[in-house]
Amino acid sequence: MIVLQLILFCGLFTLMVKLGVGNNALNGLFFYPKPVQEKVFELGLTDRETVAKKRKRFMIPFLLVLLAVLVLIIGLWNGASTFGTAYWQALLFLEVMNWYDGVVIDRLWVGHSKFWIIPGTEGIPFVQTWPQILKKRGILTLIWIAGAAVVAGLVVLLF
Repeated sequence: MIVLQLILFCGLFTLMVKLGVGNNALNGLFFYPKPVQEKVFELGLTDRETVAKKRKRFMIPFLLVLLAVLVLIIGLWNGASTFGTAYWQALLFLEVMNWYDGVVIDRLWVGHSKFWIIPGTEGIPFVQTWPQILKKRGILTLIWIAGAAVVAGLVVLLF
C-alpha cells in the first residue's frame, strides 16, 4: 500500500509542477539557475518582479497542498496515531519526494524535454549535474529529518 501512496504522492508533485508552468517554461523561470534567469531578463522576456510573483503564487499553494496531502495520507489513510509511526512515514515520503525531484524531475524530465529550453538561452546549462544533485539532495535529506518531525507533530495533533 505504501508504494502506491508514494507513487500517487510523486504523481501529485509532478502534476502540480506541470499545472504551475502550464505550456510556458517561463512560468517556472524561478526554478532555473541565475545565469539563465539573467539572460531571460536581458532578452526582455520577463522581469524580476514577475518571476518573484510567479514563484510566490506557485510555491505557497504547492507546499501547502503537499503538506496537507501528506498529513492526510499518514493520519487518515494509514491511521498513524503515534509520533514515532507518523515520523517514520513522513520521513520516507519526504525523502522519496526529495530524490524523485532531483532524479526524475530535474535530470530526466527537465534534462530530456525540449519544453524546458527557453529560446535565447540554449547555450546556458540549466540542468543540474550529478554532483550538484547529490549535494543539494544530500542537504535536503538532512533538512527533511527535521521536516518529518513537523509533519508527524501535525498528524498526532490532528488525528
